[in-house]
Amino acid sequence: MDPIRTLVAPQSDQLVLPDDLHALYGGDLCFPAAPPGRPYLIANFVSTLDGVVSFNIPGESEGKQISGSNQADTFIMGLLRASSDAIVVGATTFEVAGHDTLWFPESVYPPAADLYSRYRNEVLKKSEYPLLVIVSRSGRLDLTSAAFHTEGQRVLVITSEQGKQNLQSGSNASASAQVRALSAAQGRSVPSAILELLRKEFDVKLALNEGGANLFGQFLVGSLVDELFLTVAPQIAGRVPAHPRPALVESVEFLPANAPWWSLLTAKQAGNHLYLHYQRNAALHAPSQI
Repeated sequence: MDPIRTLVAPQSDQLVLPDDLHALYGGDLCFPAAPPGRPYLIANFVSTLDGVVSFNIPGESEGKQISGSNQADTFIMGLLRASSDAIVVGATTFEVAGHDTLWFPESVYPPAADLYSRYRNEVLKKSEYPLLVIVSRSGRLDLTSAAFHTEGQRVLVITSEQGKQNLQSGSNASASAQVRALSAAQGRSVPSAILELLRKEFDVKLALNEGGANLFGQFLVGSLVDELFLTVAPQIAGRVPAHPRPALVESVEFLPANAPWWSLLTAKQAGNHLYLHYQRNAALHAPSQI
């Protein structure tokens, strides 16, 4: 892995990361306490210079095609998983990741497996692994996937009432997966209901959203995303109308009056990749120009 060099970072006397992880990350990493009634929500994405997060090609729609399998990107991804109580993904993201994919911190960056484990267990005092939360309205998931049948991989599926019926009728249902159905009456408040459920029933204080762009957009609309980690890969993907490629946010739009603004917390570099870390501004309007 190319050394991660910190370009911008706030000054702080608080040290959370153990020395080895601190050196690899090029600084410290800590998060505020969860707000009342829900987890603190962070998100992690990788995009091209022109904002594409997936090539949307069968077999080549993962983040690794965008990042070029960049090791620093996967190291940071593993570090964020190790920091979190739950990883939240949409059904498409789960499907694109592949049948054999596991969602442990070391699954994306095996060289740091021991470091992640000691940090999570000895420093943060968390459970062995984060809870994997799959959001699927239809409940039509491949229940033969490794995530449903691997020791230590705790899985929660959040779905609709119809989706719950679809899951229960599956011939390969796994007892290791828990299922919670949200009422259709909750409508646009579903993202808020998801986070409330995770806090109330599973004591999730820090949740990590790893996509996709539609689910991320729903959380944004509810002002529920607190921080964003964005790797910018030095390539351009392009788009054509006949073959759309998702950007960071899909299926929602903002107006100038309510578009969320963000404050840059840290900027890091390894090779030609940039690793940006933002925190959502409390105010929705643009910062004052001086």
